[in-house]
Amino acid sequence: MNWKQPQNHLTQKNKELIAKWILLLTLLFPVLSAQPMSSSAPFQLANVPSSGNDGLIWQSKIMISNPWAAGAVGTTILLISLFAPMLTTADDWPHWRGPQRNGISAEKGWSSNWPKDGPAIVWKASVGLGFSSVSIANGRAVTMGNADGQDTVFCLDAKSGKEIWKHSYPAELGDKFFEGGTTGTPTVDGGRAFTLSRWGDIFCFEADSGKIVWNRNLAKETGARVPAWGFGGSPAVHENMLLLNVGEAGMALDKATGKTIWQSAQKDAGYSTPLPVRENGKWVVLLGSEKSYLGVALQSGKERWRMKWLTEYGVNASDPIPDGDRVFISSGYGKGAVLLKITEQAEPEVIWKSKVLKTQLNTSVLLDDYLYGLDGDAGDDAPLKCVEYATGIEKWAYPHMGTGGLIAADGKLIVTGSRGELFIFAASSAEPKALARAQVMGGKCWTAPVLANGLIYCRNSRGDIACVDVHK
Repeated sequence: MNWKQPQNHLTQKNKELIAKWILLLTLLFPVLSAQPMSSSAPFQLANVPSSGNDGLIWQSKIMISNPWAAGAVGTTILLISLFAPMLTTADDWPHWRGPQRNGISAEKGWSSNWPKDGPAIVWKASVGLGFSSVSIANGRAVTMGNADGQDTVFCLDAKSGKEIWKHSYPAELGDKFFEGGTTGTPTVDGGRAFTLSRWGDIFCFEADSGKIVWNRNLAKETGARVPAWGFGGSPAVHENMLLLNVGEAGMALDKATGKTIWQSAQKDAGYSTPLPVRENGKWVVLLGSEKSYLGVALQSGKERWRMKWLTEYGVNASDPIPDGDRVFISSGYGKGAVLLKITEQAEPEVIWKSKVLKTQLNTSVLLDDYLYGLDGDAGDDAPLKCVEYATGIEKWAYPHMGTGGLIAADGKLIVTGSRGELFIFAASSAEPKALARAQVMGGKCWTAPVLANGLIYCRNSRGDIACVDVHK
């Protein structure tokens, strides 16, 4: 059974194809209608009688005499009426940090104009302890949690929260200096769902049924060393490869079979998610290790550059943020941030270095040359900040947010504070402007929210998920 896409969910390729058809037919309409009036003209303006309140009146109507033109107009109108709303509002979020892996959704037309008591909560679910985010693809919501000595992967209906399938396997809670539970986020790609546990259990599921396609324990099979807080990064798919932050400089598996393509030295990984990018025309994977941030060749795993970056406890967890030949990295525990220029050398050039933005957990977002991120460690009363990417100059700080998470969409920031409050801010470097706020759940919230198809998904450490309706 194939995982078919529900009618209300279009893939990006289908959206682009429909948009091209609409554009083509819309352009043809005025060309055809501009032809001289004749019996063969496709469009003619005619006065026709019609009855009204004051008796017989005359109305101007376009008469379509050419069957081909009539079909073109009809098709155009049909496509626009059926698909235009979906082209502007619907967008899945199939893996960590969204479709473009930058924390930004292309979705538009969602509402930040909420009633006084907040937006409607469509459904709630409990999935067990942890901080895994939610991946939304083809009408499904996939996430993870820990309870009773087991990790469980849940696949829920994205609109109702109804369970479609789940799979459990033995796993320690791992509550070292925090609540413990799962930390990585599932990745959905090509009808498959991929998950990585803190202890090295990697699974490939059939996304429609939950049937296991393949699975391995990477710590046992490859000798990869499990870092202090377990493997924290999420799987990332690039073409035929499944990229993992396992080992000092990552690991790549064949996504179809799980076989190892390349692996790195058996030293502690960091906690970021592998990020495939193009550098100087070549594909490179960016990731954090225990002591560095680095770029490795995607096809071979060969190291291309390395920036020594010592953060307390080895917590290099925030993902790098590339822009052209520059890469921004940041970490907490008082470490701060740096903007690098990537060259052909083994060590990048430092453009600026500062403690202006200390991102312990969730990665900032880059919008129109400005970074928006939460500055501080877990337990801190951290502010939300806006920092100029090129210079490191702070533009503003909005206090008392805590170590939550954020994403961006349609010129706005969607932020969860560490105490379960959901905020919408205007993404502006001029000043912090909160457009909406609502308490959507209690407990500790370190997990970044997710926007998909008019719904925002929030999660706390207990594993409570709230699905919030932001349709207009």
